[in-house]
Amino acid sequence: MMPLRPFPALLLQRKAERVLVVADLHIGWEAALAEKGIHVPSQTQKMLSVMVQLIKSYKPVRLLFLGDVKHTVATAEWGEWHDIPDFFEAVGKMVDDIWVVPGNHDGNLKPLLSETVKILPSTGVVLWKKFGLFHGHTWPAPELLGCRNLIIGHVHPVVAFRDPTGFRVTRQVWVKAECNDVQLAKSVLKNLNVTGEKTPANLLKERFNVKLRVSQLYIMPSFNSFLGGQPMNKKGIGKSARSRMFIGPVLRYRSVDINNAELYLLDGTFLGSISQLRGLS
Repeated sequence: MMPLRPFPALLLQRKAERVLVVADLHIGWEAALAEKGIHVPSQTQKMLSVMVQLIKSYKPVRLLFLGDVKHTVATAEWGEWHDIPDFFEAVGKMVDDIWVVPGNHDGNLKPLLSETVKILPSTGVVLWKKFGLFHGHTWPAPELLGCRNLIIGHVHPVVAFRDPTGFRVTRQVWVKAECNDVQLAKSVLKNLNVTGEKTPANLLKERFNVKLRVSQLYIMPSFNSFLGGQPMNKKGIGKSARSRMFIGPVLRYRSVDINNAELYLLDGTFLGSISQLRGLS
């Protein structure tokens, strides 16, 4: 697993099989702003240029889009009908195998994609029994808990700093956090209405033939660098066992040790833990 510095992209590799992962393109976001009188140039061509550069450099055999390809939640605006097919046509000429795990903004995405693009369940996908990938707005499928590493998007994580003069700076970050495997399994099973007197690990094995292995959660920065984000070091985040300050169930229900999560800039610089950086926001 290798973050592709200094880009918000991830390369997963097993021998000669390389998978390039990106999350949160939000194509069409600029059109939504334009309706409110805020005019921002389209970021689609910029994202496509970066994607083409990454494909040429790392030669992946598969592209995996980890949710929120489009911005409009339930429908598609005129810009999305134009930009999304063009984007996927361009990358499809370079990589044959393209997967999409839908996010909460990907309603009615299928008509915008070619038939060769594989749309996966929103509850995620298992890769090589090692990585469990899902967007993050839903609970993961039980099968993902058999992977040591979970990878999500959805949050658009950033770190915020305020200097002595009061100016505030935000930067995109990667987040690495430890998972509470038992609590996560318990929450996933509860969401599926699976109960019993046995431990969550035993129930997971009995009902789904999955051995509980999950230990780490990684949150990807948004591939669209122009988006806003969730300041991970905001005061209050990670202090309570259940934080409503986060979007997505996995981060809300004591399944992840957010307080001690590590933050890294896109260039790989280790900043510290959320608890260490909280006072700088």
